[in-house]
Amino acid sequence: MLPLWRALLPLLLLAQVAVGQSADLRWPETTSETKPWTRWWWMGSAVDSANLTAELETLAAGGFGGVEVTSIYGVRGYERAFVPYLSDRWIELLLHAAAEARRLGLGLDMPPGSGWRLGGPGVRLEDAVASLRIDVDTVRGTYVANVRPAGDKVKRAAPGGEGNALDPFSRVAVQRYLDAYGDRIKTVPRGTVRAFFHDSFEYTGNGSAELFEEFLRRRGYDLKGYLPALRGEGDPELVARVKSDYRETMDEMLLQHLLRPLTAWAHERGSLSRNQAHGSPGNLLDLYAASDIPETEIFGPLGDSGSDPLISKFASSAAHVAGRRLASAETGTWLGEHFTVTLDQLKQAVDQLFVSGVNHVIYHGTAYSPRDAAWPGWQFYASTELNPRSAIWRDLPALNRYVARVQSILQSGRPDNDVLLYWPIYDNWHDTTGLRLDFEVQQPGWLHEQPVGTVARVLWQRGYGFDYLSDRLLRTNVAPSDYRAIVVPPTQHMPDETFGRLLDLARAGATVIFVDRLPSDVPGLGRLPERRRRLEDAKRRLALDVADGNGVRRSAVGNGRVLVGPNVERLLDAAGVRRESMVDHAGVRFIRRRQEGGHHYFISHTGATTLDGWIPLAVSTAAVAIMDPVSGRIGLAQLRTGTDGQAEVYLQLEPGASLMLRTFDRPVTGAPWLYLRPVGAPVEVRGNWSVTFLAGGPVLPASFRTDTLVSWTERRDDEARRFAGTARYSIRFDAPGEASSYLLDLGRVAESARVRLNGKELAILCARPFRVETGPLRPTGNELEIEVTNLSANRIRDWDVRRVPWKVFEDINFVGIDYKPFDASSWPLKPSGLLGPVRLEPLASQDR
Repeated sequence: MLPLWRALLPLLLLAQVAVGQSADLRWPETTSETKPWTRWWWMGSAVDSANLTAELETLAAGGFGGVEVTSIYGVRGYERAFVPYLSDRWIELLLHAAAEARRLGLGLDMPPGSGWRLGGPGVRLEDAVASLRIDVDTVRGTYVANVRPAGDKVKRAAPGGEGNALDPFSRVAVQRYLDAYGDRIKTVPRGTVRAFFHDSFEYTGNGSAELFEEFLRRRGYDLKGYLPALRGEGDPELVARVKSDYRETMDEMLLQHLLRPLTAWAHERGSLSRNQAHGSPGNLLDLYAASDIPETEIFGPLGDSGSDPLISKFASSAAHVAGRRLASAETGTWLGEHFTVTLDQLKQAVDQLFVSGVNHVIYHGTAYSPRDAAWPGWQFYASTELNPRSAIWRDLPALNRYVARVQSILQSGRPDNDVLLYWPIYDNWHDTTGLRLDFEVQQPGWLHEQPVGTVARVLWQRGYGFDYLSDRLLRTNVAPSDYRAIVVPPTQHMPDETFGRLLDLARAGATVIFVDRLPSDVPGLGRLPERRRRLEDAKRRLALDVADGNGVRRSAVGNGRVLVGPNVERLLDAAGVRRESMVDHAGVRFIRRRQEGGHHYFISHTGATTLDGWIPLAVSTAAVAIMDPVSGRIGLAQLRTGTDGQAEVYLQLEPGASLMLRTFDRPVTGAPWLYLRPVGAPVEVRGNWSVTFLAGGPVLPASFRTDTLVSWTERRDDEARRFAGTARYSIRFDAPGEASSYLLDLGRVAESARVRLNGKELAILCARPFRVETGPLRPTGNELEIEVTNLSANRIRDWDVRRVPWKVFEDINFVGIDYKPFDASSWPLKPSGLLGPVRLEPLASQDR
């Protein structure tokens, strides 16, 4: 490593004396929207003014930017405190919460209903979610369609909010519901609610009283004449076409009867709309784009099917293409079992969302709990527990500061993805099986079992920034110069209007890429010969030349071009689209945004090996600043021109770490980034550690001394085994050498740490890497203090071992990640404390 750094020294000096404009190397101001928000459950709406104020003050002090008030089922034993949903008293409490939030600089969102699935006591049976059933009259030999109530109720409803779930496909039912809800909250001043929220689509109905009329109007033929095909009987092609038309109709009804009216209704009240489209039986891109803030979610541990970044990108793509400033995410839902999620896990989830295009994190979540409730207080049935009763709360503000810094950048400027990837949803809709086709987060086969999923994976893994594109957004929201290329994956069914729009964009200067082949056919049944003829005529007019050595065929179309070939990378290369090769280092991912005078990158590293070297950038730049959102440090990076003419920046990024780059179109001056330059082997800090428990419970264990760092649960101390909270590790040591600074590596930390050296705060380390620079050491008598906080897991385990009755919630009560009754009594003890080894690594001297 040393020879490389000696080679870099001239560049470092050059960066210090470079001539150019002074760089404004500062983080933007944080706002309520750049800070993370949280879903705030009001259990039984059994809230009061004093506790609402206390909770909001605690959230504000913890670095939160806002809350989403969601009223749900209650707590047993507190029935007399329940406040009926939307009662006058409930409105008073909402207004109190809103006023206190405003005083504290917090925002407030809420859904127009309790629990989830819109509905409630005012939803009559004819407006309730409905099911379509097709029966055979064996006497007459005919098929009969019946639309009847599905029987679904509001899920996890609050007291006073119980009732039928709303038919989301019915214009009449939705408008009646919104009118009634608006009347109930008419005393809430305009703009009190920042955004009205609609949760993930969990309505089960597959029909509506308006279905057949709407189908005839939209598709041009009577669906009642094709009931056997809708049941899946007969010629498979006819079945597929009829089902595609049915699914397209349901999609349009959902968009036009629920989501657009909901957004308009919110706007009338001076508010925005925020919507989770996933789970819907419709084009997610259009349904996300119908709201002001499209919202995705991670559901389950990272690496599981419910945490796929390629699915998260559907919400951010809708935001990018439709021009929405924010793309939000429900963050942390079932990220791990209750009381076991670490801040490191939460950071990795947040980082994955950031590189997926999300820039507005909303934690899941925080249950309101009165101050007199015994530990662990009131809890929601699904993790993650982000409340002041949880041990991880102590160092959560450090993570929140990190999130706020990153989002202050990602919410500014504009997206800078190069590629639009068309989603051929009609190929999904032509599935002959089933009736309603839902596009769920937890079951992403609808993407990955289609060619578009294969192309998306290649783009993601090879470093091409891209957004997904729908037929509707293509028609209404895309200009020729918005992206470097539009990529169409192998597609069977494409509307002739979509193909025509692609050619129109090419004529205006766009590059349109078809992977493998042109689309084969049009979807659906209505006016089929006419639509087929238009598609084939347009295809014939496209004069493609002979394939080159890479299999690429070209056709000049007006001011643009059309490319066709089997390999998407070669096609993009032919189109002059550069990839970001930093992703070749395993685990490195990025998102890029355009800013005035340059670009911003957010880069995360989830791999196993340190990135330490020159990284090419796909954008031209005259200078680059490195911005560390953990520490807040900023400095100008070392920059050079590679052999291919691309700018290359020197980066150091450890596993678990992340950083931001700011590129400048012109040379700038400023303080250089201080790279880590080890000049010797690490030396373990040995000696006698003094360990004192500072805060937590049930009670503080006895202090102890040790010369061996192991989990405090290994001590013969029952109080330590059940303890959740913080202990301070102190040691005195002499400098291991004469270096001007050292890298302090804490080794294994369970689970977060505050580091103080010689009375000076060095860092709060809540996630990997657990390392920090020390600056100069005293020759002798250095005092190192490390305050380590563990999880609440061992404490809740102890409660279940002793059968303490804390699971006292109505409805689903409290379940584990497997949705079985929660019981931690058989858990092994979670390692807790500073496990080390703690080492000091000497660093080379640098000007500071």
